Amino acid sequence: MTTATAPTRNTITGETMIAMRHVEKWYGAFQALHDINIEVRRGERIVLCGPSGSGKSTLIRCINHLETYEKGEIRVGGILLGNQAKAIDAIRREVGMVFQQFNLFPHLTVLENCMLAPMRALGISKVEAEERARILLARVKISEQASKYPVQLSGGQQQRVAIARALCMRPKVMLFDEPTSALDPEMVKEVLDTMISLAEEGMTMICVTHEMGFARQVANRVIFMASGAIVEEAPPSEFFTNPRHERTRKFLGEILRN
Repeated sequence: MTTATAPTRNTITGETMIAMRHVEKWYGAFQALHDINIEVRRGERIVLCGPSGSGKSTLIRCINHLETYEKGEIRVGGILLGNQAKAIDAIRREVGMVFQQFNLFPHLTVLENCMLAPMRALGISKVEAEERARILLARVKISEQASKYPVQLSGGQQQRVAIARALCMRPKVMLFDEPTSALDPEMVKEVLDTMISLAEEGMTMICVTHEMGFARQVANRVIFMASGAIVEEAPPSEFFTNPRHERTRKFLGEILRN
């Protein structure tokens, strides 16, 4: 696990960036999310953890309408997320997302992958998009790969490109859906270091991960989910040393042994 300096936690403001109120989600007869209530303020770093199938990925995918929800409400930056295309587009401009798989376009170079969305979604010029892309590729320490295609990169490099691509939209919030789970162990650190760097700069983040060292170092709050519900949430200092619920204790015992 990286030994980078832990980000300060005094940059959080009172501004609410994400509010989920009584959110519920079904897949047919199966209820995937049960009465989810979360508020994330600007500058907060939230880690979602829990066993497979607990609803973590579904929860964050609802935030930018990759999944719909049936009950409750979600607001991002004060905008109510419903089924209106205008609201969905506005929220997606505010929220960047990095997935388990890198989802880079194989026929485009690294630079072109980063330039595409700002040009199409934001309408910026090719010159401005390239300048922005090169700055952010340097930020994630991969600028020398700009002219290569995704297939020529390692998994860790591709994931850093995916982070740079999301940042090219200048989001106010970043969502990470198990960004290291598809990587070989030796590539995990370079991606976590990039995420830690974002946290140190004050990026509002929600991260689904099993990297508990990252949670200890970066998170303001750790939220544990099971069976589609929030079981427990607490600052890392409490979550790891004094979990209140038996399901949390069992999960931590299993994951920290591995």
